[in-house]
Amino acid sequence: MSTAPLVVLLGPDDLRDSLLADARAGLTSTPKTLPPKYFYDDLGSQLFDQITALEEYYPTRTEHAILSAHAKDIAELSGAEVLLELGSGSSEKTRLLLESLLATGSLSTYVPVDVSAGALDEALPGLDQDFPELALQGVVADFDRHLADLPVPGRRLIAFLGGTIGNYPPKARRRFLAGLTANMRPGESLLLGTDLVKEPARLIAAYDDAKGVTAEFNRNVLRVLNRELDADFDPERFDHLARWDADNEWMAMSLRATEAMHVRVAALDLDLTFAAGEEIRTEISAKFRREGITAELAEAGLTLEGWWTDPDQDYALMLARK
Repeated sequence: MSTAPLVVLLGPDDLRDSLLADARAGLTSTPKTLPPKYFYDDLGSQLFDQITALEEYYPTRTEHAILSAHAKDIAELSGAEVLLELGSGSSEKTRLLLESLLATGSLSTYVPVDVSAGALDEALPGLDQDFPELALQGVVADFDRHLADLPVPGRRLIAFLGGTIGNYPPKARRRFLAGLTANMRPGESLLLGTDLVKEPARLIAAYDDAKGVTAEFNRNVLRVLNRELDADFDPERFDHLARWDADNEWMAMSLRATEAMHVRVAALDLDLTFAAGEEIRTEISAKFRREGITAELAEAGLTLEGWWTDPDQDYALMLARK
């Protein structure tokens, strides 16, 4: 069919305003925190692509393998006319879904949603060439803010892959799922990718690889603050930490100051003091059990209809319907 012009719900000024607000709130809290979404500038995206190829980092290849094995089942169960993907990035894994959904004869439209207009501009021409029968509508948006504004050009399967749901603490996750359900029509479905609880040693290795790629990815958030907010962090004076929190069943990533230091964030007119050993928490990645995530989906108003996992039960894809 055709590629429509991007729908832009999130402009450069909006992104900067969000960064200003999030950095001020996080760096003045105790303990200090920064949201993981600011890892992903151009360098951060390149580093994450390297992480997904590491031997220790199983989630991406495992999710891809589950999609390869079960995309047909997912497509038939969903009955979707539209595939809307939250955080689409390069849309590479999504091609498996698109092929299977097209084979069912119901799919007419793909709506990739991402904060990066550049990522959409890069992905859409190839998709248009490979899937000429599809209408393509890219949307530049922050899905935490714009769920109510996303297109509804037919009955949707909303894909939220990559285990990104695990970046939300429990209260925020409940709010997100409730907001998502509130903006779904009866009969629409959610395809959710979740990493599952497993041996802590494997989890720690996945978030603290031997080559140090994840450490550079973690430190990159400081480079983003230096560039965007005229800060003077020295990333090399912060160690990367990855810990398993057994009580909360999540991985926690932090940056730990190797020595006492002062940091200026000029755009915020903010002077920070770090004690030696003080940490900035940069990410949590919750791991799930079937009974727990099923209950959370039910609380949000979604009924689990499909569950697919790998032979080792490392990761799961699930389809839940409103």
